[in-house]
Amino acid sequence: MRYDIVIIGGAIVGSSIAYYLREEGFSGSIALIERDPQFAHAATTLSMASIRQQFSIPENIRLSQFTLKLFRRLKEEFGTDADIGFREGGYLILAGEEGLPILKANHEAQIAEGADIVFEDPEQLRWRFAWLSTDGISAGAYGRSGEGWFDAHAMLMLFRKALREKKIDFITAGVTGIERQGNRVTGVSLDNGQTLEAGIVVNAAGPNAGKVAALAGLALPVEPRKRNVFVFEAREKFADMPLLVDPSGIYVRPEGSVYLTGGGEPEEGDGPADPADFDVDWPLFEEVMWPVLATRIPAFEAIKPTRAWAGHYDYNTLDQNAVIGPHPEVGNFIFANGFSGHGLQQAPAVGMALAELIVHGGYRTIDCRAFGYERVAEGRAFRELNVI
Repeated sequence: MRYDIVIIGGAIVGSSIAYYLREEGFSGSIALIERDPQFAHAATTLSMASIRQQFSIPENIRLSQFTLKLFRRLKEEFGTDADIGFREGGYLILAGEEGLPILKANHEAQIAEGADIVFEDPEQLRWRFAWLSTDGISAGAYGRSGEGWFDAHAMLMLFRKALREKKIDFITAGVTGIERQGNRVTGVSLDNGQTLEAGIVVNAAGPNAGKVAALAGLALPVEPRKRNVFVFEAREKFADMPLLVDPSGIYVRPEGSVYLTGGGEPEEGDGPADPADFDVDWPLFEEVMWPVLATRIPAFEAIKPTRAWAGHYDYNTLDQNAVIGPHPEVGNFIFANGFSGHGLQQAPAVGMALAELIVHGGYRTIDCRAFGYERVAEGRAFRELNVI
């Protein structure tokens, strides 16, 4: 079988690329390969499903702003019944004295891109959020609009459903090999015994992206990192709570009648995850996260953990930033990888950008050249400082 484009990875990044290829007028054949069609272990469906404009790099802000605009016209794009439960609750990112200069610089970048973020001192924060303790806090940045959380599975299903009407071949399989002749990839081998000839191969394999690139003989510094999310109940219900990020990196947000929290994994010793390890690290909640939550929000001294899950995300070890676009030598191998925790919110923008690149020969809506593979080849970091 031969396809003009083979996309490896059928979750939100791969589905977005396929969707926008058709939207931009690509009429050739497209195969979308996914080894986990229920998305039980996908980074997309196991994420915290949030969107923010609080990044340190203008290009990242623009990617998320594209997705925010899509959320604003979701029914126009996908039909009147389209709903992803988007709650515009905002982000509140706190900084101590050490992190204050970075928070200020990030805020300046966000304001320059038109984001509705306010920078407030501890007194202002206490006035805005009466439940918050500002001990050890020098300032906070709060997104008054354009930030919040949503249903990741519902968003993915919108794209997958739309693809069924766009002549996309869904293939359930794992990729075992990528054929290459000189400076071109020519085909993809699957674990079901099939071989697909390919005009273009797109790597949208999420946490597995580094291994997929290696099948083509290409180096990509992307590996799976395990992250835990815990659900807990509390007596107090704070309707005005945004997604709060403590200077420790631990975050918490409301979800209906409960709260979700994560970000407690220590940097020291954090490395590639065992692909089969989805076991929850419960001691992390008891020993590391709960004390921080109780300090920052005193009402959380008395809480009841109920359940939890663990997932893997694609971590770019070079600079915690996406790698987007073609390989400079193997030009028909295209990267959409290494989002380091913000892939879900940026996937539609990347889908549009790569569709424009393939169909029109260049970026039009969002210039993604800064995310190109060239920096990986040179070992030149394009670092995102606001990684959550």
